[in-house]
Amino acid sequence: MDKVTAPNMPGTSQTTTDTATQPNTPHPARDVSQLIQELKLTEDHAAEPTVVVEPGELRAVAQSLKERGFMLMDCVGIDYLTYTEERPKRFAVLYNVYHPRDHRRVFLRVWLDNGQPCPSLYPVWKAANYIERETYDLVGIEFEGHPDLRKVLTPDDLEGHPLRKDFPIGETPTLFREGRFLDPHAFRAGLAGGQAGLTGWRGSLRRGEERDIEPPVMPAGGPK
Repeated sequence: MDKVTAPNMPGTSQTTTDTATQPNTPHPARDVSQLIQELKLTEDHAAEPTVVVEPGELRAVAQSLKERGFMLMDCVGIDYLTYTEERPKRFAVLYNVYHPRDHRRVFLRVWLDNGQPCPSLYPVWKAANYIERETYDLVGIEFEGHPDLRKVLTPDDLEGHPLRKDFPIGETPTLFREGRFLDPHAFRAGLAGGQAGLTGWRGSLRRGEERDIEPPVMPAGGPK
């Protein structure tokens, strides 16, 4: 076994240290570019490594990843109905796939039209059971081949899917101590670029008048 020998210093004895006791070298970069090329996948522009997969190819891609040691971690549905940038289709399903040994991670994105089903990955990973049910319940995306596709979070008598952008929401404006309030509808419209203002004002402040706030918003001298 390799040893590291420290030079003799006056008044000290020679010491040896096993390199086996030294800290392990860092893991290699968790790059998935070679994997994406190997599977001939199309990389998507995203913060995390993401590939676009056609619905008809999803199970074959998932099976190839499983054979390479990857496991399914999560599945989410996204509604881009009010998104400010153009997207290929209204909905997307994202599968989070992870390798537990070398810590590589890749997301599989499947674009879907409204009402278009997505092949279930339950035949590949049994872990898809509840997470696909959650996506169906909250976003309304149906998964073909799922053995028990039913609600898992919301009540059975709730109509619609709460995470769709067109789901009707009953909301109450949020009041702040200085008289300002956030109107939920205007807030969402502002985020989507539909309106410039995100807040409303009540009382005299709505008319542009000024008055001292009681109690003051900030203590004297700023925050403590």
